[in-house]
Amino acid sequence: MFLDWLGALPGASAQGMIWGIMAIGVYLTYRILDLADLTVDGSICTGGAVCAVLVTSGVDVWVAMLAAFAAGLLCGLITGVLHTFMGIPPILAGILTQLMLWSINLKIMGKANIALPIRKYELLLAQIKTLQSILVLLAFVAVVVAILYWFFGTELGTSLRATGNNQSMSRAQGINTDFTKILGLVLSNGIVAFSGALLAQYQGFADINMGRGAIVIGLAAVIIGEAVVSRISSNFAVRLCGVILGGVIYYFVYQTVIFLGLDADLLKMLSAIVVAVFLAVPYWKKRFFAKPHRTKGGENHA
Repeated sequence: MFLDWLGALPGASAQGMIWGIMAIGVYLTYRILDLADLTVDGSICTGGAVCAVLVTSGVDVWVAMLAAFAAGLLCGLITGVLHTFMGIPPILAGILTQLMLWSINLKIMGKANIALPIRKYELLLAQIKTLQSILVLLAFVAVVVAILYWFFGTELGTSLRATGNNQSMSRAQGINTDFTKILGLVLSNGIVAFSGALLAQYQGFADINMGRGAIVIGLAAVIIGEAVVSRISSNFAVRLCGVILGGVIYYFVYQTVIFLGLDADLLKMLSAIVVAVFLAVPYWKKRFFAKPHRTKGGENHA
């Protein structure tokens, strides 16, 4: 059994990196923009659907992945417009876009799922080629982290980060916060859809339900990654790599739980519990474990 578990780890690593790329998209909205965006449950499926339809139609896989990325950008644009132009709260705007995407994804695929076998199509990833998939994914991770590290060092990227830190101050400095919010949502969902294209290739199919619970996995990867790298460095690139590592650790745990015999129907609940606990830890530290400080008058305050 232990050898079987070890044999499953390369596959878990590949899946973890794919979902880690998706989690980077979640990180951009959740940590940088300080917005709760639920669009990702739909946009990851959109990316997979667009990629699968184009590849099965004879389009080159690189073009199909670029189209998937562009489709994700449009998903983020819809959420951004609903939030900024129509004044809908971001969490509700994401839910509305997610509902729209359910129908759109069905129309894109024409049915509930599309097979994408490696034996029939020229793909970059496949479960039967785990080592090759890991190497390809490492290259994609390096490119995504490098581009984002460069972008957030530019004036536009800094404006986006400033919007997430303090919207009122950003507006006072002349930053168009509506534009930066839309930009962040567009970029986030573009990355999420790109990961959906990778996931469809790796698992060999695109399915209408492939994005269900994606936001929970993304948050888990972000939180676990932050816990791992927070004491190592505050460098932005390191934090992004930490998110990828969080995705890999999540899938290691996921695989371990499966081998221990936990009912597969309970895995989503386990994911939600993990996220809830990690989100609660900072609050518990502050409320229950913070050392009281003594004022000049001698009184203790928590």
